Amino acid sequence: MKNKDKIIRYCIYTILIVGLVACIAVLFPQVRYIIIESGERMFHMKTQFFQEWSITLLSYAMGGIFLFAIFGYCLLTVSGKTLVHKVRNEIRDCVSEIDWHSLIKPVLLMSGVYLLGILSIIRANFLYADDIRRSISGYRGWYNWSRYVSEFSSILIHGDSHMTDISPLPQLLAILVLAVSTVLLVYVLNNRKITIIGLLASVPIGLSPYMLGCLSYQFDAPYMALSVLSSIVPFLFLARKKAFAFCSIISLLVMCMTYQAASGIYLLVTLVLCFNDWNGKRKTNREVFLFLGRAVLAFCMAMIIFKLFLMKPINMGYSSTKMLPFPQLFSGMLTNLHTYANIINSDFGFIWKAIIAIIFCFFIVKSVHTSAQNKVISSLVVIILLCLLFFLSYGIFLALENPLFTPRALYGFGVLLAIINIYIVLNFNKVAKILTFALSWSFFVFAFSYGNALTDQIRYVNFRASILLHDLSTLYPDKDKNEITIQIENTIGFTPLVKNIGKRNPVIYRLVPQKTRQDEFFSILYLLEYFNYASFTTANLIFFDSYVDFSTLDLPIVLKTYYHTIRSDGKRVLVELNEGMGKEY
Repeated sequence: MKNKDKIIRYCIYTILIVGLVACIAVLFPQVRYIIIESGERMFHMKTQFFQEWSITLLSYAMGGIFLFAIFGYCLLTVSGKTLVHKVRNEIRDCVSEIDWHSLIKPVLLMSGVYLLGILSIIRANFLYADDIRRSISGYRGWYNWSRYVSEFSSILIHGDSHMTDISPLPQLLAILVLAVSTVLLVYVLNNRKITIIGLLASVPIGLSPYMLGCLSYQFDAPYMALSVLSSIVPFLFLARKKAFAFCSIISLLVMCMTYQAASGIYLLVTLVLCFNDWNGKRKTNREVFLFLGRAVLAFCMAMIIFKLFLMKPINMGYSSTKMLPFPQLFSGMLTNLHTYANIINSDFGFIWKAIIAIIFCFFIVKSVHTSAQNKVISSLVVIILLCLLFFLSYGIFLALENPLFTPRALYGFGVLLAIINIYIVLNFNKVAKILTFALSWSFFVFAFSYGNALTDQIRYVNFRASILLHDLSTLYPDKDKNEITIQIENTIGFTPLVKNIGKRNPVIYRLVPQKTRQDEFFSILYLLEYFNYASFTTANLIFFDSYVDFSTLDLPIVLKTYYHTIRSDGKRVLVELNEGMGKEY
């Protein structure tokens, strides 16, 4: 037995020493250059961004040193072993205290609700943005955005490192993960009790318009859903301090490595739990602030570890991972918050906004009415809390220089609505319950409209693409020989069905891609390569440094139709799309 312990200890020593030496070696520029050069030869590619890769390797090396140091402390020191033993026991105790059997039926119920909600989206079979490139080339690419969990999970789900279209399996997995997330959120916020009304009130988690944008992705959907689940799981360990802190850090790192738009959800749940305990005097002020401090500290530690050791800097033009400079942090965050609020305001129709406003009022009324604190202080705190919740629902994106404002990045707002709904349906009047159900029902119904809109839009896109490609193939039957370069200007617009939905719910215009815009990489990819006309490199995209705007060259018209005008000098082709004069009813 002693010999076995010695062998294990020596193996640990060897692994730690070799790992530390390897990580320290990468700190030297010469070693990084050799690694990058070897990678170029191995994958038969030339790295154009040596400096970026060098910085990335440096951060990984620092992360490796940090990781090996932590492992060394936990495995080789007495205090470290004691800490590991305590955390393991606390996690085991928390898990054993949960009645997992009671969660099965609610998970199945919410899976059914979400499946029914996105049935029309699945039926549409719409290749959404990145889906086009991935379905054609098998490209993953989550690594570029530091989404390592997504990168490796995709290999497990697809059963291969080369991806193929296996829809609707990823979307089915996504709704299962969201169903689990919904049940756990109700379980945590409702004092470990799950009710039907609480589950129905939480529908915005999975069927808010912004989450529908995530569920539209045939490849990305499960990993976006996993980011929500990983933000909620730590609160299952609230009863044990060390287990909660440890699980918070690990879960938040998983969230960052799946989809960072969920970064505010953990803080939303934390603040609502703290407010509940303070407002009802369930805990002393000291206990509330200690819990808040632990949660915020765990969050900050996870973000620091991700930023320093795991995050790969990237700038794609439409968005980047660059943080706001410290002198501009406050003003920049206010600007981002203002943009965030304006986008939500313009996306949501009057009925949605009216219901949400009334629900927020009920949140304030219930908080003050049930408060064990001074009513004036309670009313002031709840208003500040609402502002903070809205602020944090956008997560760490608020601190970025160029954050993403597409629908898939805003699903934190849907989770915020679900949290407020769950809070007010617990032991409150029937009117509040009816309103929360009305909001959930309106999102549920909109999901069907959205799925049908995708079906109708892709029908129209394919029709326009067929006409355009027919004209191009007629004009340039030997396009490969002539080596033409294509640009597309303007859009085809939306179908009358989409426009009709947009009269009440303008968010539809941001959810439904038009698929034929020159400034959308995946649109030109769909138009050319998806229909076997040409490789996307045939298009002179604005993403390329060699981009020259053909509209400034005064090219002669070679064909003019109702739907488009084609200009060309034989080598350069400019397609000017017309939206048409469809009558709106």
